[in-house]
Amino acid sequence: MSKQRIVSFLPSATELLYELGAGDQLYGVTHECLYPEDAKSKPRVIDTIIDSSRMSSQEIDMATCKLMDEGKDIFVLQEGNLKKACPDLIFSQTTCEVCAAHTNQVQRAIEILGKKPFLHSIDPHNLDEILQSIIDVARLIGKEKQGEKLRESLQKRIDYIKNLNHSVIPKVLAIEWISPFFTSGHWIPQMIEISGAKNQITKIGEHSKRLEFNEIKISDPEIIVLMPCGFDTQRTISEYNKFLKDNLEWNSLSAVKNKQVYAVDANSYFSKPSIRTITGLEILAKIFHPEKFDHIQIPENSFSRIG
Repeated sequence: MSKQRIVSFLPSATELLYELGAGDQLYGVTHECLYPEDAKSKPRVIDTIIDSSRMSSQEIDMATCKLMDEGKDIFVLQEGNLKKACPDLIFSQTTCEVCAAHTNQVQRAIEILGKKPFLHSIDPHNLDEILQSIIDVARLIGKEKQGEKLRESLQKRIDYIKNLNHSVIPKVLAIEWISPFFTSGHWIPQMIEISGAKNQITKIGEHSKRLEFNEIKISDPEIIVLMPCGFDTQRTISEYNKFLKDNLEWNSLSAVKNKQVYAVDANSYFSKPSIRTITGLEILAKIFHPEKFDHIQIPENSFSRIG
């Protein structure tokens, strides 16, 4: 298959294309396509209305809700860059209209392009579907062998963690947003369970959902993992200090009293259905069962215990 001109509307697709050796075929990415480093040099075809880099979770939520209430888009299509990219293939998603370019931007892209590209939507809701997306993407770009090799290597890492037995299975709550509270959904519950813990509140494949504090209290998690969508470890700790550190209700929770609250680099390893979620799985395993997974090497600053 001859090389295609590709545009990616979601960061996980961009990461995968580079991993498969197709970075040179990318002619357009989004404002969130920051990994690997070379992705930053690609023309942006999608940008955001909200500059969330210096905003708290509460401010981001308010700004996002305001746009949605007004029927306005969160993302904007850079039409000039898209036309220059002239893609044969566009990778998009319909999993979350807040996290990445969604239906409106995709439809507009198709409308303005003279040559109609092939559109492929990547919408995994669990780790199995993330691995299958590798095969699907690899087939579309003529990289079947590389895709199968990558899938097999990731499956081995999953199986290693999955096949270890644990005498203690802690109750874990993963929180995707702090103000207001949202619990993590999609692939996160499965990651927690594979890592040797019992996920609280949500089920595998479900969308994340808003939480009332009383739901957190009733679930009584032994470990809490904070993973605000798009935040890294340090930004999550700052968010914790701003909204939760001095909150009396929060400090009444068993996990908080026992210093079993952790911040993780959600932006890199949890928020996106990318191949780096397997690193996220290893991070969780080290948090839940450090005595068994101490030897696994994970990236620096990928998680931190709070307090």
